[in-house]
Amino acid sequence: MTTSRRDMLKGAAAAAAAAAAGGLSACAGGVRSGKTAVPALGAAGVAVPDAAMVLRPAEERGAADHGWLDTRHTFSFASYYDPRHMGFRALRVINDDRIAGGGGFPMHPHRDMEIVTYVLDGALEHKDSLGNGSVIRPGEAQRMSAGRGIRHSEFNPSRRDDVHLLQIWIEPDLAGVEPSYEQKPIPPADRTNRLQVVASADGRDGSVRIHSTTSLYATVVEPGRTVAHAVEPGRHAWLHVARGAVTVNGRPMKDGDGLAVTAPGLLELTGRDRGAEVLVFDLA
Repeated sequence: MTTSRRDMLKGAAAAAAAAAAGGLSACAGGVRSGKTAVPALGAAGVAVPDAAMVLRPAEERGAADHGWLDTRHTFSFASYYDPRHMGFRALRVINDDRIAGGGGFPMHPHRDMEIVTYVLDGALEHKDSLGNGSVIRPGEAQRMSAGRGIRHSEFNPSRRDDVHLLQIWIEPDLAGVEPSYEQKPIPPADRTNRLQVVASADGRDGSVRIHSTTSLYATVVEPGRTVAHAVEPGRHAWLHVARGAVTVNGRPMKDGDGLAVTAPGLLELTGRDRGAEVLVFDLA
């Protein structure tokens, strides 16, 4: 099913009229009413067509259990290879890792990749060849621009508790940049029932800065609450359910599921259980 520009404009006009009738107030990034945030009107004034959304079920991901590491690969990685799932646009890796107490990755190299680490539970200790050392916890985002080359290690500093994290690789727009590191807070209040930008090209709204036109958003959606994201013309999106369950435009998604979006329009994410947490990638 295709959506014409006329249909999009009609949808935008209808939404604008509804907003005026309902007394909605304008806010950054769109229009907000009691439980639903509707992005700014325009080409995304109508829903993304169903045919432009492809589910990547959690149980079909690659998997490996090394004892100290239990991991799931959304895209081909290490010993898991599937030519149908080599990445999506600039998004190359989403690894869903659980590292046992005391386990971790010793010092190893990377280059020409933007690596974002998002911790869900526990803590992860980072050291790199630039001299950085830190511990990353839930409510923080870490970005490492590998550029011309960097080495780093990642360990679970706890001897007792596992750490659960998502490691994300995004291909940069420019190769050979100066390697760098950044870590910033993303407070729960800023991403509860709203999309909070976590990584962006311009570092807006306190996000970590990446060398890519990709923007990464995070949200924790409470049951029955809805947040929305507008996929603009020429852009694409990938959704990853970090935990919990949501519906996306009425389509149920659970912990570990991914969704590729290849056409413009509106995405509405509605929480189905307590603590549902979702990452939204806006991609060129």
